[in-house]
Amino acid sequence: MPTPPSALAQLPIRRLTMDDLLACADLSENRGWPREEYKWGHLLTSGTGYGIDDPSGTGLITCCVVTSYGPGLAAIGMVLVAESYARQGVGRRLMEHVLAEAGDTPLTLHATANGQPLYEQLGFVETSRAEMVRGQFTFTTPAPDVPVRPATADDLQAILRLDREVFGLDRTHIITRLPAFADHLRVAEENGAITGFAAAWPNMETHVVGPLIAKDPATAQALIASLAAATERPLRTDIDVRHTELLSWVKENGIESIADNSVMVHSLPDLPGDWRRRFAPVTVAAG
Repeated sequence: MPTPPSALAQLPIRRLTMDDLLACADLSENRGWPREEYKWGHLLTSGTGYGIDDPSGTGLITCCVVTSYGPGLAAIGMVLVAESYARQGVGRRLMEHVLAEAGDTPLTLHATANGQPLYEQLGFVETSRAEMVRGQFTFTTPAPDVPVRPATADDLQAILRLDREVFGLDRTHIITRLPAFADHLRVAEENGAITGFAAAWPNMETHVVGPLIAKDPATAQALIASLAAATERPLRTDIDVRHTELLSWVKENGIESIADNSVMVHSLPDLPGDWRRRFAPVTVAAG
């Protein structure tokens, strides 16, 4: 028997923990998304999860994760509502709770076509779009000859400085996790200076490329090619659609478009930092 709307409005919203990882993955699967348990583990440890327990006593009826970058920005991701509770105001209630918790902190998220109308009603505006691409890298069109090498522990401070400059905010708590979270971490180096970096982390049967920070498209291409050479898995990443040169190049190398999402902001005219050097996020769920 369906739960009455009045009863749904009374169900408490609580903070999620790592103990909720499987319930979050189950909810992803319920909505036709991959389970992505490895990514959920990263998000629940580096961010703050919110959810509502199913009144039946099994699992969650809705959840999301908020990754904070201090008072300047927080990213919302993995907003999910169980199919049996869809279109009953549950997602709106969760989002309104997140907005209230955020207070004056600006927010960003990647919205699917289905979710975008709700976010617009809540005051989010589109600032760009991101194209999700996936495929087996073919090396058909060579990358430019930009020096790329595996990152070492000695590179971490330079990576953090470059990331803060390009991202526009301090995300030390995310970047310092990359050596353990990612299978491969590469840096581009020219004349002794690091001009870009990229990671490839395991997600189901793919390696996700992200973050991808580079001084120009040529450097971004070299970093992707280096990561592709290190794995036999298909690559997946989310590239800002304004980076037309990079998108064309990855498609020449067997990577196909599979989705197109809206990059939205709340209480902010645009994302901080330099989008020209920010090619892909760690994950669309965390920025």
